[in-house]
Amino acid sequence: MKNKFFYMILAVLYGQLSFAQTPKLFLINADQLKAKKEAYQQKDKAIKPLVDQVVHKADAFLAAKPKSVMDKSSTPPSGSKHDYMSQAPYFWPDPSKADGMPYIRKDGERNPAIRKITDAVFLHGLTEQCQFLALAYYFTGQEKYALKASELLNVWFIAPETKMNPNLNYAQAIPGLNDGRGIGIIESRSLVELADWMGILANAKSITASQTEGIKTWYKQYLDWMLNSKNGKDEHRSKNNHGTIYDTQIVSYALFTDQKELAKKTITASLERIAIQLTPEGEQPLELARTKAYSYSTMNLNDGWFNLALLGTHAGVDVWNYQTSDGRSIHKALDWLIPYGMGEKEKDRKQIIPYNTSELYRLLTLAGTAYKNASYFKQAEALPKDKDTQLIELLYKP
Repeated sequence: MKNKFFYMILAVLYGQLSFAQTPKLFLINADQLKAKKEAYQQKDKAIKPLVDQVVHKADAFLAAKPKSVMDKSSTPPSGSKHDYMSQAPYFWPDPSKADGMPYIRKDGERNPAIRKITDAVFLHGLTEQCQFLALAYYFTGQEKYALKASELLNVWFIAPETKMNPNLNYAQAIPGLNDGRGIGIIESRSLVELADWMGILANAKSITASQTEGIKTWYKQYLDWMLNSKNGKDEHRSKNNHGTIYDTQIVSYALFTDQKELAKKTITASLERIAIQLTPEGEQPLELARTKAYSYSTMNLNDGWFNLALLGTHAGVDVWNYQTSDGRSIHKALDWLIPYGMGEKEKDRKQIIPYNTSELYRLLTLAGTAYKNASYFKQAEALPKDKDTQLIELLYKP
């Protein structure tokens, strides 16, 4: 009886220790997140409403039915629904042709018909669900959130009958022209964030070691496909945000699968893109030439360069402070963008959709920390607040 009680105490202590461990994260500062968890446990008035919002969202996902690539109504040219597929968002039927083929490009104008193929929506949904479930588990310690995340992850990555094949051969196809393009690889960029949610869930009882290894194996296979496939090589050659975000994915997946040298090699080579993408003044000509000039400039920094900089701290490469011999840098790119994003300067380039200031909020918050400059935090505070900015504050603000 005494032995049984002793082992029960050990199990409780082990569980508490496991829950208290600092998670292995790449985009988020794990020590900062741990400090916020401790503040939440002390019912800190600033942190509690931020976490409560996360928990409320996670609660809504507890009843969510797992989605998979098998749920789409279309079948890829391979004949297997296990292969991801999507349609190019900015291509529309040619009105001069009876069958509309081949589709023609309207930059920045999304064809609503793309949503008939559900893989992109479901992959994004998986990442969002796992984000809130992982964070709710981390802050509350309630296993139900990890259990649900485990179910969702198993359906997408592990279960033989539903798992996605680790390729994007048929992403962003153009009807009448091709079955898929390298450009479509940008649709998997949410997997960069998912690696962090996996890190947060790593100590949960519901996430088994074999499941974690199974997902890491999937990531390794997908990384190999990105590096060696025709589509992957095509995307690597992209000069604009597609090239930056491709590199971000390679670095993230390499770090997640314990391939640090590959991550370091890739991120070092990525720095050569700065001379191509940025001017000495901080403009991004390749993004500014688009129909959503300021949105694309923000995305290239957010999903590309700033994520690369965060990953670089783990790969041993300083992206934050890198600059070319003629002064091109991501720091200057942010400073150029700020007055346009905040409405202090009139947007004189094409911007056919409303500008999303919450994306600028993340850039300013990260810059405040990276450059130890409180003025960035003050600028962030001047922006409109919403649920997105509250989540960014929880994840990234010191």
